[in-house]
Amino acid sequence: MSDYKLIHGDSLAVLPTMAANSIDLIFVDPPYFRVKDEPWDRQWETPAGFLAWMDTVLEQFQRVLAPNGSLYLCASTRMAARVEVLIAERFNVLNHIVWDKPWGRAEGAEKEALRAFFSQSERIIFADHYNSDNIALGGSGYAAKCDELRGFVFEPLRAYLDGERRRAGVGQSQIMEWFAGGGYPKYVTARHSFTQSQWELPTEENYRRLRQCFHDLNHGGAYLRREYEDLRREYEDLRREYEDLRREYEDLRRPFNVTPDVPYTDVWTFPTVQGYPGKHPCEKPPELLEHIITASSRPGALVLDCFMGSGNTGIAARKLGRRFIGIDESVYWYRTAGRRIAKAAQMAAGEFVTKAGSASDFDGLPMFGGGE
Repeated sequence: MSDYKLIHGDSLAVLPTMAANSIDLIFVDPPYFRVKDEPWDRQWETPAGFLAWMDTVLEQFQRVLAPNGSLYLCASTRMAARVEVLIAERFNVLNHIVWDKPWGRAEGAEKEALRAFFSQSERIIFADHYNSDNIALGGSGYAAKCDELRGFVFEPLRAYLDGERRRAGVGQSQIMEWFAGGGYPKYVTARHSFTQSQWELPTEENYRRLRQCFHDLNHGGAYLRREYEDLRREYEDLRREYEDLRREYEDLRRPFNVTPDVPYTDVWTFPTVQGYPGKHPCEKPPELLEHIITASSRPGALVLDCFMGSGNTGIAARKLGRRFIGIDESVYWYRTAGRRIAKAAQMAAGEFVTKAGSASDFDGLPMFGGGE
């Protein structure tokens, strides 16, 4: 697909047309339920009606999110608990993130008239698929896969050690008894030097002990005649090969990357977007969106925001080298997001799609490659 694609339409009509397991990261800021004085937030009379609608959206998210994908869903403080329970029926909830807003309407609130504590936070539910590592690795867990890979890569060294053991006619239980009799640790060398599972190269000292063990238990004979330094050099070459292959498996896992320099707890402090002419009533700050995209996706990943509003998710995705699909039912916000993303992306390749395919929907809208 193009670097980004914007779709004018109802998300519940568009999502079923998208390929299963195709989205790497979903960030959505859906209606909150009767928080904003907007028709889209007051279309349900009861919480039950809102939650039933939300579940149909989550059903589609469950279908389109890649096995190693991540979901971030914003919710109001009043509905967050019920929304989280609903998400947990389909996804593995990793965090209930509290977005602390350092500036907001609380400053102007009439404190003495309050009947409950003023809400100056928003909630973001972070989730992935249940058993995501196993699904992403085709049914075998990441740790098991790496262990299997380790056994495969280091097989030449393991086969040499085990071949010498067999040539000496010595069993693992005999090795453990010999090591124990000398007061040496008996388990690591005996269990991990000869089998593929969790194989390890013996230390130089234990390699010499094994040589003596084989000699003693076989009443003479020369075994393990390769110099340890020769084994160690071969091991280092194989270890580099193993790390290269392991990184390929690492890419199958759900990406997650934070540092001490960014918010890494479940409480975030980002300033809200200050008012400006034409601001979306629920516009999220670019810094928050960039943090989510950086933490939970890799360059080139496909990010979905199916309630895209002013398009800040698309702007952040493009800035960070991700692809983007944005959906909005409002033609006004569809057009606004298109202009803003095209300008921010410096006219990168993209595509506009309308729910009815009507050319009139594009009136006055700059196409990609054009100017505003």
